[in-house]
Amino acid sequence: MHAGAACIGEHETLQQAAKRMRDLNVGSLPICGDDDRLHGIITDRDIVVKCVAGGSDPAASTAGDLAQGKPVTVSSDADVSDVLQAMKANQIRRLPVIEDHRLVGMISEADLARHLPEQAVGKFLEAVCAAG
Repeated sequence: MHAGAACIGEHETLQQAAKRMRDLNVGSLPICGDDDRLHGIITDRDIVVKCVAGGSDPAASTAGDLAQGKPVTVSSDADVSDVLQAMKANQIRRLPVIEDHRLVGMISEADLARHLPEQAVGKFLEAVCAAG
């Protein structure tokens, strides 16, 4: 897990989100609301496909504009099988970690790849990418 994941505020622009992703060298950011709760996740692909390609202005669109649905999360006491199941079932590659209703970190497929046996990583990637 990457502890202390940096959030983008729901009222911050997509241009600000893109700059933060560049500066942090990441491809996604959790979207946090004024209540300091997780409202979603935004990816660099979301910004390109849903904003730029659609003709919207990233300097005028907000991260909250792209937050859709309830984000899939795991609790901070989840074990690796819970993490794998959540990522497989939802075909996601990044998973927010929550403690006391607050974001405390993110788990990515790269984190799993570094810490799981090679065979388990292969099965996980196959399951997550199956519908892609």
